[in-house]
Amino acid sequence: MVLAIAALGVLALPMLVIGALVRLTSPGPALLRQRRVGLAGEAFTLYKFRTMRLGGSDAAHRELIARELRGEDTSIDGSCKLDTDPRITRFGSWLRRTSLDELPQLINVIRGEMALVGPRPCLEWEAEMFPATYAARFTVRPGMTGLWQVSGRSTMGTLQMLQLDLTYVRQRGFWSDLVILARTVPSMLRGGGSR
Repeated sequence: MVLAIAALGVLALPMLVIGALVRLTSPGPALLRQRRVGLAGEAFTLYKFRTMRLGGSDAAHRELIARELRGEDTSIDGSCKLDTDPRITRFGSWLRRTSLDELPQLINVIRGEMALVGPRPCLEWEAEMFPATYAARFTVRPGMTGLWQVSGRSTMGTLQMLQLDLTYVRQRGFWSDLVILARTVPSMLRGGGSR
């Protein structure tokens, strides 16, 4: 909580600039408010900088997740994310690669809905598709960063992400969280985020 409040104070001005650039580069609000699933399977409103055009269909994303959960290899050029997703804006693409679109989630941390480190907060329809084997991922708060984000992120499919979530839940602790936080900054600087 202390780290999140301090980070929000330090990053307030850059976040205002990012928000203004989101508004200037595509029509719509700067912030995306989206329902996600957190601790104990409870839904909450997650905040992110908007990286997509308004009104796009998520059908291709849903199909990709379904294929990965069936064990299919969906990687293209080393990435398991949608190839050239037409919904993503040019500025949004850069925000995703640097993970700066995630900064408003500091508000979720302060509100107690998320932690700095934990499993990725999934969409409600994703949670419904996840096999029951991975239910333990919902026994901890979702995180702004986590084992998946620092272990390859876009190069890993959904099943690999879920397996890393279980590894995190079994091994989590203060020192392992610090290591993940320390590994997050170089990962952001390398631009190893999502497409």
